[in-house]
Amino acid sequence: MYSYMETFYLVIVLAPLFGSLVAGLFGSLVGRRGAHWVTNIGVGISTVLSMLAYKHHVIDGSADFNQAIYTWLSSGGIDFQIGFLIDKLSVTMMVVVSFVSWMIHIYTIGYMRNDPGYQRFFSYISLFTFAMLMLVMSNNFFQLFFGWEAVGLVSYLLIGFWYKKESAIFANLKAFLVNRIGDFGFLLGIAAVLMYFNTLDYMDVFNNVEQHANTTITIINGESWSLMSVICISLFIGAMGKSAQVPLHVWLPDSMEGPTPISALIHAATMVTAGIFMVSRMSPLFELSTTALNFILIIGSVTALSMGLLAVVQNDIKRVIAYSTLSQLGYMTVALGASAYAAAMFHLVTHAFFKALLFLAAGSVIIVMHHEQDMRKMGGLFKYMPITCLTCLIGSLALVGFPGTSGFFSKDIIIEAVHHSSLPASNFAYYAVLIGVFITALYSFRLFFMTFFGKENMSREVWEKLHEAPAVITTPLLILAVPSLLLGFFLVDPLLVGNYFADAIYVSSEHDVLSIIGAEYEGILPFMFHAFLYPPVYFTFLGIFFAWLCYVKFPHFPSQLAGNIGFIYRLLVNKYWFDEFNQIIFANGARKFGYFLFQYGDSKLIDGVFVNGSAKAIRTFSAAIRNIQSGYLYHYAFAIIIGLLTLIAIFVHRILF
Repeated sequence: MYSYMETFYLVIVLAPLFGSLVAGLFGSLVGRRGAHWVTNIGVGISTVLSMLAYKHHVIDGSADFNQAIYTWLSSGGIDFQIGFLIDKLSVTMMVVVSFVSWMIHIYTIGYMRNDPGYQRFFSYISLFTFAMLMLVMSNNFFQLFFGWEAVGLVSYLLIGFWYKKESAIFANLKAFLVNRIGDFGFLLGIAAVLMYFNTLDYMDVFNNVEQHANTTITIINGESWSLMSVICISLFIGAMGKSAQVPLHVWLPDSMEGPTPISALIHAATMVTAGIFMVSRMSPLFELSTTALNFILIIGSVTALSMGLLAVVQNDIKRVIAYSTLSQLGYMTVALGASAYAAAMFHLVTHAFFKALLFLAAGSVIIVMHHEQDMRKMGGLFKYMPITCLTCLIGSLALVGFPGTSGFFSKDIIIEAVHHSSLPASNFAYYAVLIGVFITALYSFRLFFMTFFGKENMSREVWEKLHEAPAVITTPLLILAVPSLLLGFFLVDPLLVGNYFADAIYVSSEHDVLSIIGAEYEGILPFMFHAFLYPPVYFTFLGIFFAWLCYVKFPHFPSQLAGNIGFIYRLLVNKYWFDEFNQIIFANGARKFGYFLFQYGDSKLIDGVFVNGSAKAIRTFSAAIRNIQSGYLYHYAFAIIIGLLTLIAIFVHRILF
């Protein structure tokens, strides 16, 4: 018999699944209206109940819920269970995932209204929400891995939703394969946990982690490796795939081949945040490996800087935002490496709202522009789309960390945390994220100015039909704009001085950079004024001003600059040639290696020698033996005589010698 709380949390996670099954299996019966109503109601129930759970655990301060719901399998003394761990970390993610997903569900009604796959799309996005909720609510590695793979599977289905487009099929296969690389490392990390801790339950692992703090293992060449470093780096490789960190980032920009609502869902609230959440959840493990933390710092800082630079040269409005996501995920990863897990989660939460807002605003523009995505063919849209323009401005200001917006607080804390870190890689990371502030402001307002200001570059046919998007699209934009603008004011106090995540995140005393920042914190307004004493806020203003100069005041300057920095521009336009490298080395290389194995291994060795060769040998031997069976009596008599003489010769030889 389930308790009240078990039923409560089961409803949260199963309501989107129910909507997905109804829309997917009975879409022809319920029709379009039925599909969007059942999925919206399901995700809406999850949102409301998640907010009640948030009130229960965060505002009221009730005890954490950690309980197995049922045992799926028991083998070798190991229980593979489905269970929930609901604490301040998971309940925060539940609210973000369900609320942002709900807004995207509502937005989808308008965006996909003429698509023939309407019911199928709603089934997929509701299933996506279910998978992510299973991931963040899990209390064990088994369920974590289920949710991890489920979001990967549904992202494959959604990126290739328009399956008749060759580019969409290429993109979803690319996402699937790249994530398999990361997931292989993730699975190795889970296997190592199971091998040495003999359990998959989070709390059992965390409570016994000190016993293995100094454990070493031998992998190759007799070298001793720290068990914690091996586990943490393996788990983080999984996060590199899901959260698209260099070099496993290449799938995320191509995910833009899916419809805009799924771009928002993947980039804002579900798949890409899974890696950040997982590392934060595993903080008791990561705190025992400075090697892993330094590795995370380097990967995150390289991603934050290099992917931001790529956003500057993109002309597809959705790809600019996609590379922005990569860069911001780099910021979150840097915070993880600096042991500022709470800051990473803070930025994850704020980023979820303003990035969903930016994607949906871009989708609003794309609809009005008759699915044109090239910003060079836009311009001057603020006169026709004032609501979209305003909400895009709010999202852009939050993204660049303009003082007072939600992104300002979360990004500033990350930069300060890295600045206070004593890890060897922290200096490089600090300058990378600092330069990234200017780059973020540049590409964000490049998008804003090219889309909504300047010369109107669209065709006359499109220009004559320009209008604001319908209310079903603009309403989610206005709702998302509120937390994008104000959420930071409500979270910064409990984060820095209120121990917001309490026992959900563990940080060792020597790595606790947020406590240093918290000790200097005197309130929201002093925090904002304090920011003007340091470079990030001025880098933000400089980036916005430079974008205005280049794309409003002197719009011909960028093309002239591109011609003067030819190689650098080609480097960025070609995305550092990552795709070409992967295509030549891995895709073509694997194809050629497979052809070699087929040609020489399968055809010539296996078929030629073992299969056909053995058959030919038996046939030849049989033909020779068959000639002996002639049927003539004198042949057999001759054979008997020869055999008898042979036996006599052997007998005589043994007697004499």
